[in-house]
Amino acid sequence: MTQKEETMLEDYLPFFEELSETDKEQIRSHTRLMHAEKGEMIHKGNEDCLGFLIVKKGQFRSYIISEEGKEITVYRLFERDMCLFAASCIFRNIDFDIWMEAKEESDYWVIDPGVYGKLMETSLPVMKYTNDLMASRFSDVMWTMEQILSKSMDKRLAAFLMEEAENEGAEEITLTHEMAARELGTAREVISRMMKYFQQEGFVAASRGKVRILDKNALYELAEGSLR
Repeated sequence: MTQKEETMLEDYLPFFEELSETDKEQIRSHTRLMHAEKGEMIHKGNEDCLGFLIVKKGQFRSYIISEEGKEITVYRLFERDMCLFAASCIFRNIDFDIWMEAKEESDYWVIDPGVYGKLMETSLPVMKYTNDLMASRFSDVMWTMEQILSKSMDKRLAAFLMEEAENEGAEEITLTHEMAARELGTAREVISRMMKYFQQEGFVAASRGKVRILDKNALYELAEGSLR
């Protein structure tokens, strides 16, 4: 990494200034700056042990795969977000697989999993941050499971459309029925029926690969309780 990249990385890590000089140098010398194209898979469940991931710019989707082969998004990662589950080999007791793909062209840092694992054992600031981050990510997973078990698909789809519009900063979003089905862990036919209903009610207007939000208030009211 260049000096500028090292300085930026240090600014992104909230615990960096609390580390010893030796630990700081371990992070500097064992961190890679990487790039992912839109749609690229960067972590494939327990098959991989990428490392401790920090998003420099872009967006990633983290998801699990059900026994039926359906993908279910559990959380998104944006600039400055970090992910422990990409270093799955550090956490032997985690018995579910997280997969990750780039939602757009993205840059990210990866700290070597062995180095980060040792820091977790020897550095109190890293240990505390890791525990807080782990709790936050498990909360995301449990929230998703609660939505699947207790919320109807129309509410979940309305919430998803609102979140996508906010993420893209536009009322027209790039989205196919297949993409929405993958995000929500359901069949494309279910999404097609829901989108047809939403169009009939005047909530959205859909064209090939695009969805325009027409009635934010109606979608918000429908999604109440399913928005993060």
